[in-house]
Amino acid sequence: MPHLDRDGVSIFYQVAGSGPAILLSHGYSATSRMWDAQVSALSPEYAVVTWDMRGHGQSDSPDDPSAYSEAHTVADMAAILDALGVESAVIGGLSLGGYMSLAFHLAHPDRVRALMLFDTGPGYRNPAGREAWNRTAEARAVAFETRGLEALGPGAEVRIAAHRSARGLALAARGMLAQFDSRIIESLPSIAVPTLVLVGEKDEPFLGATDYMAAKIPGARKVVIPGAGHAANIDQPEAFNRAVREFLASLP
Repeated sequence: MPHLDRDGVSIFYQVAGSGPAILLSHGYSATSRMWDAQVSALSPEYAVVTWDMRGHGQSDSPDDPSAYSEAHTVADMAAILDALGVESAVIGGLSLGGYMSLAFHLAHPDRVRALMLFDTGPGYRNPAGREAWNRTAEARAVAFETRGLEALGPGAEVRIAAHRSARGLALAARGMLAQFDSRIIESLPSIAVPTLVLVGEKDEPFLGATDYMAAKIPGARKVVIPGAGHAANIDQPEAFNRAVREFLASLP
């Protein structure tokens, strides 16, 4: 299975199918395995690229806390596309993966053919909201440090994940899940590529964020998946895949 060396940090990725490229990024404490049903559904027509973020799954968990950041994550995504010879791709992700997809667009708008934002949010303009989010991220980090991998949550996308390092997940919470400014939320009106904003009907913490992104991103297409929670792609894979295929078919 392919791994990419990023200054001594091994990043796991895989590709299924051929055709226009789609890069899918998983949520915090999940892995690329969460996309299995999407890989099966989309790979007959597309090159579906999935990967494990630093501290997750089959990728390395470096000991240096500074090795975990939004900037490192975006650079890892770009390096995977470079390794595949892909100039631009449909960039998508769920939860943390969706936020990092927005960060990738901010850094590399010319490499984004379209965006797919699943059960995610754009961060906070209000520092108080950001601080509350970061307290939650710190609590996740402490839980992994004190309880190990037993601290993995009950989410559908997490239950199928296999990790090698609780410390890596703790460091990822502090460096990648935590947020430090409002750049991403402020970038929404400048997004000029086709964008799908999708959320599970039962994913209450992200319903408001979905409405906000759909209103702020010009021409965004909003989809709510009935009967789905945070892992909409796992809870209702047929409806999720149908919405994604319809969006992809609409791209110029």
